[in-house]
Amino acid sequence: MPQVIQFINELKSYTAPEVYNPWVDFDGKFDIGEMAPGIRCDQLEKYLRLRLDEAKYIFVAEALGYQGGHFSGIAMTSERILLGYHPIVHSSMVIGGNGQRTSNAGHPNIKKKCREEGYNEPTATIVWESILKNSKSPMDVILWNIFPFHPFKKGNLLTNRTPSLAELEAGAAYLRSLQNIIPNAQIISIGAKSDKTLAEFGIQHASVPHPANGGANDFRARIADLL
Repeated sequence: MPQVIQFINELKSYTAPEVYNPWVDFDGKFDIGEMAPGIRCDQLEKYLRLRLDEAKYIFVAEALGYQGGHFSGIAMTSERILLGYHPIVHSSMVIGGNGQRTSNAGHPNIKKKCREEGYNEPTATIVWESILKNSKSPMDVILWNIFPFHPFKKGNLLTNRTPSLAELEAGAAYLRSLQNIIPNAQIISIGAKSDKTLAEFGIQHASVPHPANGGANDFRARIADLL
C-alpha cells in the first residue's frame, strides 16, 4: 500500500516553529529515545492500512494534543489505549495488535499514572467509546485533525495552543491528501472550530459537537444519529 507510506512521508516533511511533528521530531526530555518518531510512524501506518478499504467516515477535530497523538502518532488516540490500559478500547481495535510507548516514563515531573500507563486524553476516550458503541466496526472510522501536528505554547512542549490560520491552511492540504487515498469516506467535523474551518476551506462535511466542556452527551447523541 504505497499510498499510505507516501502520505506519511508527506507528513514527515512539515516543520514550523512551536509545532511538534510526532512522525519526525524527537525530544530528548519527554520521548523515550531517538526511536520514538519511527514507532509513531509505524503505529500510524498500521492504523491507516487497517482502514484503507473499509473507512466510511473521517472524523476531523482541530489539532493534535500533547496527551494524545503527540505520543501515540494517531489523532484522538492516547498511548494509554495503545498500551492496553483502557477497559473498553483495545489496541487491536486501533492498530491490529499491541502498541508501543514513546513517552519517557522516567521523566522526573511526570505524574504517577502517566508514568505507569502512559498519557491519557479524555476526549480520546469519549470519541473511541462512541465509535465502538455505534459503528459496526472500528475500521469504519478514521480519526484526524485539520492541523495534523501538535501546536504548543513557546517554551512548553506539554501544552496545547490553537493553530494559526496559516497552520490550518497547511493542514487542510494533508486532509485533502487523505481524502484522495480514501475518496468515498464522509468528512465529519468535531466541534465548532473544525466545522467553521472546513466550511471556509470549501470541504464538504457533516458536523458533531465537541465532547469537551460538557458536550459529551450531545456528542454521543449526534454520533448515534450519524452512524
